[in-house]
Amino acid sequence: MKKNNLFSTIDCWGLIFIRLALGAIFMAHGGQKLFGWAGGAGFEGTIQFFETTWGIPMPLTILAMVTEFFGGLAVLLGCLTRLAALGLAAVMGVAIYKVHYIHGFFLNWSCSPDLGHGVEFNVALLAMAITLLFSGAGHLSVDKWLGK
Repeated sequence: MKKNNLFSTIDCWGLIFIRLALGAIFMAHGGQKLFGWAGGAGFEGTIQFFETTWGIPMPLTILAMVTEFFGGLAVLLGCLTRLAALGLAAVMGVAIYKVHYIHGFFLNWSCSPDLGHGVEFNVALLAMAITLLFSGAGHLSVDKWLGK
């Protein structure tokens, strides 16, 4: 019987696609927030925006930025995947509640600055994170190697 621990994972090749997509998306968004990559606000800009727009205090904003970037990296590598997925799921839960829920379900396809995005994308990311939380990283992961 396989020992169940933080590194345990099911034997599944399909999880690599969820891991790579989820990891890349969160690393990109975390990089925008932390480092200003790809037109992002960067560290100070993100802190100011989160506080003035949504009333999210600086320590929680920093926690979200670090979780997005380094949690995304961990998921991408399949290293401490369950822990990283838990953090990413929490970030998505807060984003759904604090930012997107009031805008309904669908994305703002018109890109109108007066309309925000609904929860559609966030729900997909949340589902991906929860899948990894329950299943582990799958094949081609650091966790699979460490779990032996």
